[in-house]
Amino acid sequence: MKSKDTGNVCEEQVFDTVFKAHSKTIFNYIYYKFGNEEKAYDAVQEAFVKLWENCAKVAPEKAKSYVYTVANNLYLNVIKAEKVRLKYADKSLKTTHENPEFLMEEAQFKEKLNQALDALPENQRITFLLHRIDGKKYAEIAEMEGVSVKAIEKRMHLALKSLREKIEGI
Repeated sequence: MKSKDTGNVCEEQVFDTVFKAHSKTIFNYIYYKFGNEEKAYDAVQEAFVKLWENCAKVAPEKAKSYVYTVANNLYLNVIKAEKVRLKYADKSLKTTHENPEFLMEEAQFKEKLNQALDALPENQRITFLLHRIDGKKYAEIAEMEGVSVKAIEKRMHLALKSLREKIEGI
């Protein structure tokens, strides 16, 4: 590219010079981000169309950075739209596979589990939840509770035994 573009980007010759000097590098930049040749080509074309539409506002020496910015923003918008589509698709897949009967059984199981947990003695419930929900090791729980690891093992054993008796299928 020439060091100085004289004139206005709205002049066809200046615009053509900017296009020829930068379109390939902008294409490569966006292609590396997208990983998709068609999307990169579309983004570059749209970026240059926007440059043409706003040519009176863009100085020739700022045209390269303007086109890079527009192309990058187009890339970001496409990525954002794809994420929204994927998120919506995930939600619709989850809801279509969960029939009302399954949801009702799940709710009933949660209720049984909560009742069984509430019925446990406090020390067993705390040990069970710290181990199974928070992922704490027996030694960590023993240190927190100020008891031996053997005491924690016993509490866990009793908690599991009680839960098995109250909830069939565990």
